[in-house]
This record gives sequence, C-alpha cells and structure tokens, in this order.
Amino acid sequence: MTEPLIELKSISKSFGSHKVLDNVDLTIYREEALGIIGPSGTGKSTILRVIAGLLAPDEGEIYIQGVRREGLIEDSGQSLGIGMVFQQAALFDSLTVEENVGFLLYQNSKLPRSRIRDLVKEKLEMVGLPGIGDLYPAELSGGMRKRVSFARAIMSNPDNPKEGAEVLLYDEPTAGLDPIASTVIEDLIRCLQSTHAVCSTYAVVTHQDSTIRRTTDKLIFLYEGKVQWQGTVDEIYTTENPSIKQFISGSVQGPIQVLG
Repeated sequence: MTEPLIELKSISKSFGSHKVLDNVDLTIYREEALGIIGPSGTGKSTILRVIAGLLAPDEGEIYIQGVRREGLIEDSGQSLGIGMVFQQAALFDSLTVEENVGFLLYQNSKLPRSRIRDLVKEKLEMVGLPGIGDLYPAELSGGMRKRVSFARAIMSNPDNPKEGAEVLLYDEPTAGLDPIASTVIEDLIRCLQSTHAVCSTYAVVTHQDSTIRRTTDKLIFLYEGKVQWQGTVDEIYTTENPSIKQFISGSVQGPIQVLG
C-alpha cells in the first residue's frame, strides 16, 4: 500500500463549547482528487485549515509524508508545500493582480523584480488570464478573482522549488459563481492537475453537484463533526446511505437536521 501523503488520525477541534471536528480520520494520497462534502457548519473548512497547518487541532495526530507535524505550519519545518485557495479569493484590494500573485516572492525571495513579473505572467497565462497584471481586484469579476487566487497558490520560487505547493486545498472554489463561471473553474482545477502537472494532489470542499462530479474522484461526507461516509464519486449517486441521499437530493426530509 502506498504511504499517504497526508494523514489525519483522530483529529478533534472545538471552538468554545462547540465541537466542530470529532475524532476525524482522513488520508490523502499522491495524485488524488479528494472531495470533502457535507452540510454547512460541519467542519469542512476547518479540516482544510488543519491540513494546511493554519489551525492546530485540540486532539489527534497529523502526518505529512509519514512524519508527524507538531503545531502550526510555521513551527513544523515540513518540506511538503501546501497551498490554499480561500472561498473569497482573499486578494489584497490595494495591490495589483501582479503584486497579489507575486506577493510571496516579492516579500521572501531575492529574485529580481523583472524575473518575478515573468513568473507572474506565466502563472496568469496558465489560469487563462493573460495581460491583466496591472488591474486591481475590484476591476475583476468573481470568477476572475478566483483564478487569480489559483495563480497565487501555484506560484513558486524557481531557486527553491521545495517551497512550491505540492498539494492544493480549495475551499468552495465555485461558491457564488454562475454555472458558466463554475465550469471554467472546474476545468481549471483538473487542467492544473493533469495538463500542467501543477499540484497533482488536491482536496476540495464544495456543496455543488457539478463541482463534485467534475473535480473529484474520492469523497468523504462530514456531518456532526464526523466522517459519516466515504467512497467514490459514482458510489455517491447509488448509495443507500440516508444522509447522502438527502444531501444529494436537497431534501428537507431525512436524518440531516435542517437549521432554522
């Protein structure tokens, strides 16, 4: 059996008295496209932040390429690069697209500005947005902002390739987008994995059926802080699991409690 690239064992996380993750196990293997699904407020974004090392669990163990990670990402010194694409793109409004995409290199590398600009141009072309480096986020559509955030997430320093992201974590990448813009983003996720061979391993949190079908191969279903089901994309449409059937159909009748 291939060793997991990332492994979470018995992870729990609470915010105040609310237990968001409750003894969760999760594995991600190299070149895997994992989907994390479930109702709102069940810990999907939290588990991404735990994987990324942005949030420390209260209990449990995290292994990166077989080595246990202690604390947050800045404390660990781990060699595996993990990039995160946030739900709201999280771009700096006061910076141009070029400055946003090249931000880490401008801040942390010794590369000349001309070289960074060339790398930014390359990444923008990769996500289908050539020639927009001088624009500001406010001048972009929602779908364009998402793609700029993809370009930033895959940016790496050619002088230190180990700093580049080998795993991408997408938090609701198609949320708030119309069906056509969603398709563009879904195609881009797969294109970055296959055609460009950039970050061939990823996990995506999503509610959207098209994103589940078009970007994932394996799925885990989170509800009430626990992994209630896992399987392939095909199996999710044929399973008799009542929670999955309710979630996929959007029914208000079933074991999942409807808030409000």
